[in-house]
Amino acid sequence: MKEILNRLFEHQTLGGDEAKDILLRISEGEGTDAQLAAFMTVYLMRSITPEELAGFRAALMELCLDPKLPTRDAIDLCGTGGDAKNTFNISTLASFVVAGAGGKVIKHGNYGVSSISGSSNVLEHLGYLFSNDTDHLNHTFEQAGMCFLHAPLFHPALKRVGPVRKQLGIKTFFNMLGPLVNPARPKYRITGVFNLELARRYHYICQQTDETYIVLHTLDGYDELSLTAPVKLFSKNGEQVLSPADMGFKTLEQAAIFGGDSVEDAARIFSNVLYNQATEAQQSVVVANAALALQCMGLFPVFEDAVAASVESLKAGKALASFQTLLNS
Repeated sequence: MKEILNRLFEHQTLGGDEAKDILLRISEGEGTDAQLAAFMTVYLMRSITPEELAGFRAALMELCLDPKLPTRDAIDLCGTGGDAKNTFNISTLASFVVAGAGGKVIKHGNYGVSSISGSSNVLEHLGYLFSNDTDHLNHTFEQAGMCFLHAPLFHPALKRVGPVRKQLGIKTFFNMLGPLVNPARPKYRITGVFNLELARRYHYICQQTDETYIVLHTLDGYDELSLTAPVKLFSKNGEQVLSPADMGFKTLEQAAIFGGDSVEDAARIFSNVLYNQATEAQQSVVVANAALALQCMGLFPVFEDAVAASVESLKAGKALASFQTLLNS
C-alpha cells in the first residue's frame, strides 16, 4: 500500500488493471485506516482517470453479491452524492413514481456520507428492513415494481472502507463509483453526477456497455435534475443542454428542494410527496426525474407523456402503493 501511495503522491496514475488490483487487496484487509484515508483523498486533489474509474468499478463488480433479479426491463435512478446541496431524496421518490407508472426499478443506494440523508437513511427511518435475500428481493420486485439494494450488503469492499468514509465525511471516489456498481446490472440507468468532468468520464464508461443510459449534471452543481438551472445530458445519442422551461417546468429556487437538517426532516418531506401534501416545487422535481426515467426506458418516448404518467402515479396514489408494498413485503 505504501508503494501505491508514494506513486500517487508523485502525481502518477494507475492503469485499469492496477486500480482493480489495489481495490481487491483493500477488500481483503490491506492498508491501515490512515492509509485508506490518504488513498481516498488523492482523488480529491486530482481528477480520477477513466482507466482508474473503470478499474475500481471492475473490482467492485467482481466482488459483489448477485441478487439474481430479472433486469432486462429495469432501471436504476441514482446520484453520486457529494454535491453538497443536501436535497431531499429526489431519486428515491422518483423510483416509486416510476414503479407506480408501470416501470420496474432496482434502486442501489447507501447511507449518506456527505449529506444528511441518503436513500438508505430515509428508507430505514420509514421502516424498511434491508435484505440481500434473493427470494425476498424477487418477491418485492414483482409485487412493488421496485426493490432496494443496500450497498453494504452486496459489496464486501465497502464494509472495509465504510468507517473511514464516515470519519472523512466528504465525497470520495466511492461516491463516484456508487451508481456504476449496481450488483443487479439493470439494463437502464439514470445517473446524476456532481460535476461535468465526472459526467464525461461516466459517459465514456457507459458507452462501453450495452446499457441505455442518461448521465446528467445540473449546471449550478446538482447531481440530479434539480430544475434550478439548465441540465447537461449525456447519452448514446450525444449531448444536450435543456432548461427547465424546455421540459415544461418552472425554474426552482435552490431552497425549495432543500432536504432539511436531519433524517427526520428528509423523511417528512418524503412522506409528504407520496401523500400529495408536498409543495409544488417538491412534487415538480420528483415528477421531472421520474419522467426522464420513463422516457429513457422507452415506456413513454414523448417526454410530455412521461410527465403526465408521473403526475398520475403520484396523484392517484400509485407511487404510494408501491412504497407501502415495499415496506410490507
